[in-house]
Parts: sequence; C-alpha cells; structure tokens
Amino acid sequence: MSSSKSQKKSQSMKRQKTIPPNNGNNNVFHVLSDEIIFIILDCLEQNPIDKKSFSLVCKSFHAAESKHRKKLKPLRSDHLPRVLRRYPYVTHVDLTLCPRVPDASLAAVSKAYRSTLRSIDLSRSNCFSGTGLLSLTANCKNLVEIDLSNATELRDSAAAALAEAKNLEKLWLGRCKMVTDMGVGCIAVGCKKLRLIHLKWCLRVTDLGVGLLAVKCKDLRSLDLSYLPITDKCLPSIFELQYLEDLVLEGCFGIDDDSLSTFKHGCKSLKKLEISSCQNISHVGLSALASCSEGCLEQLVLSYGSPVTLALADSLEKLPTLQSIKLDGCLVTCPGLKSIGNWCVSLRELSLSKCVGVTDEGLSSILKKHKDLRKLDITCCREITYASIAQISESCTALTSLKMESCTLVPREAFVLIGQRGQTLEEIDITDNEVDDEGLNSISRCSELSSLKLGICLNITDNGVVNIGMRCMKLLELDLYRCTGISDSSMSAIARGCPGLEMINIAYCKDITDSSLISLSKCSSLNTVESRGCPLITSLGLAAIAVGCKQLTKLDVKKCSNIDDAGMIPLAHFSQNLRQINLSYSSVTDVGLLSLASISCLQSLTILHLKGLSPNGLAAALLACGGLTKVKLQTTFKSLLPKALFEHLEARGCVFQWRDKFFRAELDPQCWKIQLEDIMA
Repeated sequence: MSSSKSQKKSQSMKRQKTIPPNNGNNNVFHVLSDEIIFIILDCLEQNPIDKKSFSLVCKSFHAAESKHRKKLKPLRSDHLPRVLRRYPYVTHVDLTLCPRVPDASLAAVSKAYRSTLRSIDLSRSNCFSGTGLLSLTANCKNLVEIDLSNATELRDSAAAALAEAKNLEKLWLGRCKMVTDMGVGCIAVGCKKLRLIHLKWCLRVTDLGVGLLAVKCKDLRSLDLSYLPITDKCLPSIFELQYLEDLVLEGCFGIDDDSLSTFKHGCKSLKKLEISSCQNISHVGLSALASCSEGCLEQLVLSYGSPVTLALADSLEKLPTLQSIKLDGCLVTCPGLKSIGNWCVSLRELSLSKCVGVTDEGLSSILKKHKDLRKLDITCCREITYASIAQISESCTALTSLKMESCTLVPREAFVLIGQRGQTLEEIDITDNEVDDEGLNSISRCSELSSLKLGICLNITDNGVVNIGMRCMKLLELDLYRCTGISDSSMSAIARGCPGLEMINIAYCKDITDSSLISLSKCSSLNTVESRGCPLITSLGLAAIAVGCKQLTKLDVKKCSNIDDAGMIPLAHFSQNLRQINLSYSSVTDVGLLSLASISCLQSLTILHLKGLSPNGLAAALLACGGLTKVKLQTTFKSLLPKALFEHLEARGCVFQWRDKFFRAELDPQCWKIQLEDIMA
C-alpha cells in the first residue's frame, strides 16, 4: 500500500514539474486555457458588471474576455470605434440604445465584422439610410437577421439594399411606413431564404408586395401582415406556403369570410393564426377555416372580433389540435362558452380578458371540461363570483398563470381557494380585488410563484404580505401599488425570503420608510423600484438601494418630497446601469440633476415640477447627459431655454415631451378607487 502511494505521489510531482515556468510572472492564472476561461465567462452572462470586473483581473483575462464576447450592445454610436477594436469576434450587434446611428457607423460595423456578423438590431435607431444598410448587406455575407422596426423614414432604396443579403432569414420592418410594394418586391427577389418577415403597419404595402413575398420566399415560416391594406387577393399565394407556421392578420379590415375560404388551397403546416380586430370575419369564415385544417392549428387569436356565439364556437370544434384560444375584448354569450366547454380538444390556454358577458355558468362549463389549462386570463370579467373561483380551484390543478384583475364581484373568501390547490401557479394577477390577509396566507402556499400583482387591494396588511415573503422564495416580481395597509415589516419579510426579487412596486404605500429601502437593498438582482408617492422615503433609503442594487435600471421616486441631491450622488456613483428615472415633484435641484451625468446608460428622464431646478442648471444637465433619448419637461421651460439647445439635443437623438400639468393633491385611496370605478363605468 505504501509503495503504491509513493508511486502516485511521484507521478503527481512529475506532472507538476511539466507545467512551464512563468518566468517571473506572478499571475497564477497563466496556466488556464481559453476554454476554461470561456466556461467561467459563460457563468457571468447575466451581469455585465461581473464580466467587466473579470476582464480587469489581468491582461490574459482581458484578452480572453475580448475573444469570448459574441454580443455587443453599445450605449452610443460614438462608442463604436473603440468597442469594435476591443471585441473582434462579435456575431450579434444590438444598437437599440443608440438613437442616432449614421451610415458611417454601419460601415464601421460591416468592416469590423465582415465574416462574423450574423444579426443586427436597429429597431430603436434612426439617421441611417440605404447607403449604410448596403455596406452591411454587401460586406457581411453571413448576416441572417436584421431588425429595422420603427425606421419610419426608410424608403424603397433601403429595401433594395436589403436585397443584397442573400442569406437573410429573419427581417423585421414594423412601422416602416414609407416602404412600398416595390421595396418589398426587391426583398422578395433578393432574399429567397427568408423564414420570417414582419410588416406590421407598413401601410403602403398591398396585395402585390405580399403576393411577391409568398411566390418568391417559399421557406417562410412566420409572416406578420398586421394593419396592412390587403384583401383576399394575396391569400391564395400565402396559403400555398407549405412551411408557414405563424400568420398574423391583425387589423386587416379587407379580410372577410370569403377570404378564409381560400384556406382550402393549402397551408397545411399553420400552427398559429391571429385575426384579431378583423370585424368582417364571422362564424362562416371560421367554419371554412376549420373544415380545411388538417390538424396543425394550435393557437387561434380572435380578440376584439365577432361575438362569441353558439355558431362561432361550434365552427371551431373541428380544430382537433387547438391548444390556445384568445377572445379578449369580445362580446361572449353563455351558449358560446358552453359550446367551447363541449369541445373534444383539451385547451392549455384561454384568454377572456375584458370580455363582456362572461358569467359563472359559462366559465364553469369550460373549466369542467378543459382541466389541462395552464394559462387563464379573466381580467375585468366583472360578472363572475365565488362560483367561478371554486371551479378554477377544483378543475384547473395544473394552472401556472391566473390573471383576474378587477373581478369586482369575487368576494374575499374566494381567494382562499386559489392557494388550496394551486401549487403549480407561477403568475397571479389579482389587482383591484377584495382579497385580504386570509387569502394571501392561502396564496403563499404557491411556492412556485414568481410574479404576484396585488395593486389596489385595500384589504391586505402586513400580516398577509409577510406570509408571502416567508413561503414564496422564488418571487421575482411583486406589485403592491396603492396597498395602503402595508408598512416596513412587509418589505423586511420580502427582502429576507425573496433574495432573487427583480421588481418591486410600492407606489403610494404611504407608511413605507427608508427602512423598507434598506431591507430591499439586500436584493442584489433588483432592477426596478417604483416608489412614487411615498412621502416618508428620504435620500438615505435611496442611497442604500444605489449601493446594494447595482443592476437597477428603472427608478420612480415621483412625489417623494424628501428625496434631494443627497440621494443623487450615490445613484451617480453606484447605479451605472440606470436607464430610466422619474424625479418629478421631488426636492432635487440643479446640483443633483447634474451629478446624474456620470451615468452613461441614462436614457429617459422625467423632471416635472422640480422647484429647485433653474433654466441654466437644466441646460447644463441636459448637455452633460449624453445618452438621453427621452425627456419629459414642464412646458414653461420651453420658452426659458434657447431654441438652439433643443435643436442640438434633438439632433443627438433626444425626444422632448412637454407637459402642462398643475399639482394635484392626492386623494384618499378609497376615494381614488371609487373615482376610478366611475371612470370605468
């Protein structure tokens, strides 16, 4: 035995000696291969700050991180020259944080990533033209995805440039309102490998352009034609696409029952069809659709369309593979719902949000049959009562998502039933309901819960929320908007029990103090804090959030009058990921606002009714915050600042939204709710 141990020790020592000497280099990481370092970097994907810290360890880590990065998302286009040199192996470029992307920037990207670039996202950018796009498509031969959504100024010449991307598979052109049939025709001829194209709100594209796409791009899987002025003329070509799986015809008012009859000519692979807001489609067209389907259709969206009558429901019974149906905003009848309940298929998703006519009898008839439901949305179904919730609890034991905002006739005792058999629930929205602490205690049994919305639930107190914190350890999102019965003890329990919390809304919870923010600062993944209308919060609590929650991207402290410049300094120092902030009605002055200029990510700034803000201080802050894309200001500043300043900032990509609102005193929560109900009525 001792001889065997001696041999192993000797072999180990020999292996150690084979490691090359470091020649005086004290870096202990020099023996790690790139593969091992890449595995480490893969574990740091969620937090960019961690990857940045990693790259600063030593030169070898810095070089390895450069090689490892495949996705690039710069804050401004003027950063591009530096980051393009820093990261030579990028395959995906996301420029959505850059409001202005000139053609020169696209040319630089195409030059740097000629052989590696596979996708680019320009969906929130402007200032580029067909010239810049041509440099991309002509040079980057491996480009397969381009997102140009919201490029409202692009014309057919830009679409012609896209035709040079011969390997393009996915293209988004939503709201490209100047592109016509001619431009789409160029794309159809040049990009024959297209598998996805979205043309939503491309109002100048008609049957001709869509027909050309269907004829030339035979591999199309996904086609979005929402709000296009098309008719049934282009549908035969579309329905002949043998691989088409997802077709969106939302708001296509020229589509009617006769149009759907052409479905019989093909499209046997279709899995999802959306024809919401198509007022001219009735049970007649749907019956033709169902009779021609060969058992592939899984999702059907009929929102804001024809009434859900017995005839309409019967027409859909012939869809044997249907798993999801959305009827949001439709007038429904009890016979129609009962007919859905008699379908042979077993639905997985049902959405009846804002449907008028949903009753206990109709809803229960569906739930008794479709016991495999995973997602149920009955938002604003104001006629359902305890009976419906009892049926949900009894039948839908595999439910993962339940949305029932503003179901005002459901009594508080009904919410106890949700937690009794809803252990699989991951998402619950019971905003504006009568739930109380006993209901929350029951809901806290849903240990898989990741999202809980309790806004305007005036009957809940700390006792109920504390139980949520103790038992729902996977909670990521908690909305307590205007829940005036909660205080710091609730936040303490949530922070202790839900360390992965990412979003918290405590707006108008007037008993919340700095203690709550100090507790929440322990949730290091917190990225959204909405605490407007919390008068007891001060800069001390805000500083704790800034120090502890370095992933913070959205902050709303509107009407927090005790937030002042002392809270802005730690934000400026620690919250380098902050992108959106609302400081309206706070005590922040020129000094605090100017300090935010050090946050390079900051894009959206709302600063209404800041008494300590002067025109000169505002001008300095706006100029210093170089990444701003949206600013909400009081109209009075429009005449106090030089026009040239606004022109300069707008040329930089910043959009100004002017408001002329007077200060309003807050209503008592109960009065506010009554006023809201009157408006809804």
